[in-house]
This record gives sequence, C-alpha cells and structure tokens, in this order.
Amino acid sequence: MVGQADYLEIRDDVKHWKYKNLDLSPILYKEPASLYTGLYNMEEQDHEMNEILDWKLFEAAKPAIENGQKVTASFDIKNTDRTTGTLLSNEISKKYKAAGLPDNTLHFNFKGTAGQSFGAFNTNGITLELEGDANDYFGKGLSGAKLIVYPPKQSLFVPEENIIIGNTSFYGATSGEAYIRGKAGERFCVRNSGAKVVVEGVGDHGCEYMTGGLAVILGSTGRNFAAGMSGGIAYAYDVNGQFESLCNKEMVDLDALDAEDVTVLQKMVSDHYEFTKSTVAKFVLDDLENQVKNFIKVFPRDYKKVLQANKQKVTVK
Repeated sequence: MVGQADYLEIRDDVKHWKYKNLDLSPILYKEPASLYTGLYNMEEQDHEMNEILDWKLFEAAKPAIENGQKVTASFDIKNTDRTTGTLLSNEISKKYKAAGLPDNTLHFNFKGTAGQSFGAFNTNGITLELEGDANDYFGKGLSGAKLIVYPPKQSLFVPEENIIIGNTSFYGATSGEAYIRGKAGERFCVRNSGAKVVVEGVGDHGCEYMTGGLAVILGSTGRNFAAGMSGGIAYAYDVNGQFESLCNKEMVDLDALDAEDVTVLQKMVSDHYEFTKSTVAKFVLDDLENQVKNFIKVFPRDYKKVLQANKQKVTVK
C-alpha cells in the first residue's frame, strides 16, 4: 500500500469548523510512476551483509565460543567497516547470555580507520585494540568489552593534541572499559551508565546526561561539561585552571580528590599507560603527588547524597 494514495477517500460528513478550509489534495496527490523507480520497494536490496568484517571476527572466534580457548588475531580495518564486534557479540550472547566470555578471551588487533560504532554493544570477554583512529559512536552501548585505541606507531603528530575518535562515543554504555590515547569529539560519554573510560581531551558537552561509570579526562574539555549529569564520577585534569568555567555546575559539585579517589585515578591512569604507552599518563604517574592537585572530581550532587547516606547507614549498623 506504500504510495497508493488513490485508495484514500476524503470524508464529506465531518462538520467541524476546522475542517471547512482544510485542503488535503497535496497530501493525496499520487506521483506518476516511472519505468525505473516505482512508488514502493519493488526489488530486493543487497546490503552486502556477507562482506562485513564481523564475519571474519566470528570465524576467528569460534574456538573461544565453542571451547573457551583464548584467541588473538589481527585485521585491517577501513571506514566502511561499521559496528565492529557487534555481530560477534550477538553470537556470544546467544550462547553465554549476559555473562559473556571471561575477560580477554578474545583479543583482536586492528590497523586503519574504523567506521562508525566501533565496538558498539560489545560484550564481556572481547578486547578490541585499534592502531589508527575511529569515527562517531565509538563504544556505543558498550556492554563489558575492553576498547583500546592509539595513533599509528609511525605517526609524527602529538596524540594528546589531536582527535582520534569522533562524536558521541560511549553513548548509553553500561559496562566495560576503554583507553583512548588522543582526544574525543563532542558529547563524550553521553548517557554513560557504567563504562570506565580514559581519554586525553574532549569536545563540548562531555559526560552529558551521564548516570554511572567513570570518566578520566587527561586533557582539556569543551564547554557545557557535565550538563544533566546525575550519576557516575569524572576526574578532569585541569592544568590551565579553566575547567570550572567550562563545566555546567547545575547538578554537580567540583571537589578535590580524597585518598580513595587518588587510588582509583592511579589505577585507571596506570592501565591507560600499560595499554597505550601514553606520555601524558606517564607524566602524571611519575609526578603523581603533585599532579593529583591538578585534578578535579566532578561529583553529581544527588548521587553524592545517596552515597553519603548509605555510608552513614553502614556506620550505624
């Protein structure tokens, strides 16, 4: 029935005054069909699903999925390779449900420029390591996997001064971790509710609507950071003292780090250095006692109240 406007009839029994001058003829006009197009889908489209990179990942991963063996493999990747690891995660979830595979069962290395949604909805047991860069929606809906990205080893540019992943990364992520040597675009960790992520700078609207998880920003941020942020925690590396003016403080407090925060931060930055060999991470770790003073804890106000109330309950018991 798509495009068959001639099957619609205008009712003449409606007396409402709004109907009096209503002309529906532009909506009911039926465009004559040409010999080549038609008015609806008349031929099957080939989306080349049999050519997608994930089928190669799935083949490589069979020993892990079927027998629990650890698998490591390497692949080239290009910007038309989208949602890398998503189909594979679906196959894993069919068998292992939400539990997925044990950590680091699958470790896939990639070289090149990844298309949109690299690592989207990737589940437990998968590690995707990318030497190159990636487009928007990196880590979207991340569900337990580990993502690592760093520039090509032969590149001459300074990683922390350049964008390496696109906009809206980790949108709706629920769990997992990621280490990004370089900057992210806008809306980093928007609606993140559980992933733990390290990055070396972000654009505007970072951690927008975040409800859980942890974000470590080892660099500058754009404006409107933490807008609508109701949960989770962010640690911002504020060397130039500009962060407060760029942060939306409507729902968050900006606090100094306590001893527990320093322990968490040190672990995240140490892992970041281990996986990416980040010079920023090494600098912070080598001078941790002093550099900790440059970090600001972004702490959602209501979330803080809940944690404090729970701590008091434990103390009373």
